[in-house]
Amino acid sequence: MPLPAAEPRRSIHRRVIDMEAFVRDDGSYDIEARLVDRKPFPFVRMSSPQPTPAGEPLHDISIRMTVGDDYVVKSIVASSDVTPWSLCKEATETLSVLTGERIARGWSSKVKERLRGAASCTHLMEMLIPMATTAFQGIRGLHPEQARTVGPDGVPSKIDSCFAYGREREVVRMLWPEHARDPAAGSAAESTG
Repeated sequence: MPLPAAEPRRSIHRRVIDMEAFVRDDGSYDIEARLVDRKPFPFVRMSSPQPTPAGEPLHDISIRMTVGDDYVVKSIVASSDVTPWSLCKEATETLSVLTGERIARGWSSKVKERLRGAASCTHLMEMLIPMATTAFQGIRGLHPEQARTVGPDGVPSKIDSCFAYGREREVVRMLWPEHARDPAAGSAAESTG
């Protein structure tokens, strides 16, 4: 179902983020992301007296993150081809602090903790967060048995990982009835608390 019809409007900014996962011949995986920002009108930046022409990129930056089957980051390289300041290009080197880290629960917090604010480029940091889910989608697509993992507590790792896999929802009742929670019990507990 598409979005409902919008009120009359005009475009003022377009950001495109494209991500793709690859399996390498050496058995590792490359996760690549590219972010491009454009304005549909000439845009004056603080870094230049000449406006950037309509439709020309304001940002064009890319990241390649290489991980193994264990989701440990082997390397990260970035390229900042279009940035507002030439100094911005130096931020690509800041991503190396994530080499050796594992993409797992808590990845978003780890990325923000290491790269927030003046520690790195905001756009590079923001791209790394959904790159983790792109890695999971790509790698688990080749290894679907990984999606059926069980944690040390005996609970499937998918449970409570998103809306559909919530304990109170029909997907969990269908796939893992022993781990399902009655939705009415949750509502009653909330109303009495």
